[in-house]
Amino acid sequence: MIAIGKINSLTLVKQLGAESYLGDEHSVKIRLADPALTVKNIALGDTVQAFVYVDADGHLAATLHLPWAEVEDIAWLSVVSVNYTGAFLDWGLYKNLLVPFSEQHHEMEVGQHYLVKLFLDDKNRMVASTKINRYLQETSDEFTAGQEVTIVIADNTDLGVKVIINHAYWGMLYRNEIFQPVQMGQKITAYIKRLREDHKLDVSLQPQGYSKVITLTEQIMAQLHAHQGVLPFSDKSPAEEIYATFGVSKKVFKQALGALYKEQKILLENRQITLKSL
Repeated sequence: MIAIGKINSLTLVKQLGAESYLGDEHSVKIRLADPALTVKNIALGDTVQAFVYVDADGHLAATLHLPWAEVEDIAWLSVVSVNYTGAFLDWGLYKNLLVPFSEQHHEMEVGQHYLVKLFLDDKNRMVASTKINRYLQETSDEFTAGQEVTIVIADNTDLGVKVIINHAYWGMLYRNEIFQPVQMGQKITAYIKRLREDHKLDVSLQPQGYSKVITLTEQIMAQLHAHQGVLPFSDKSPAEEIYATFGVSKKVFKQALGALYKEQKILLENRQITLKSL
């Protein structure tokens, strides 16, 4: 079934002069709004990824130029123009995305970025809103600890960073567990750290559990073999350096070193790790 406001896998089913049409298994035909030059290397029967939307005349249309966000997503987009209908955002397509005045918390300014929710209006046209709270829930029971999710960085707080989980829920990423630069609007992979008693969600940028330690021990051993048995790290190395190299927190790194030391595979010397077999 065709999903409006989404990227669909469609087949080139008809070409009539400069017009091209895409279809699905249900024989729905959608006009491809791109210039004929765009499809010159696509043959009848080829399957392509196309974004489907409702055009100004109220008809379904498609484009092979894929937007930076789809319907139901929350995205960090910039304002490129403002007129009597609202503000228009650059979202990667030739036609900009409208934020009606009724969907603006405050008057939006050209050149500024905003977190917006993309949705379909009552005519199935793509629009956006800065009033994202109405679309987000504070609590959830649908996640499990360790589950991989997508987060969008939303706001700084005294505790850390508020994030948006899977475009639908608020969550918290604690400051003392951030070992990489994060920016407003950035979309990254994270993991559910725990489900709090109040059903609010905490997330981590690293997988939870001892399986991460096991994976890291293998990575450390591979690095040692690749660097003549010596690495310039120890359990006293700065957390930022550890994350930059291994992508884990200092706590996980120390657990991995402890595991390798107990297995008598390494020596922990002055500011370096050495393979014991050398």
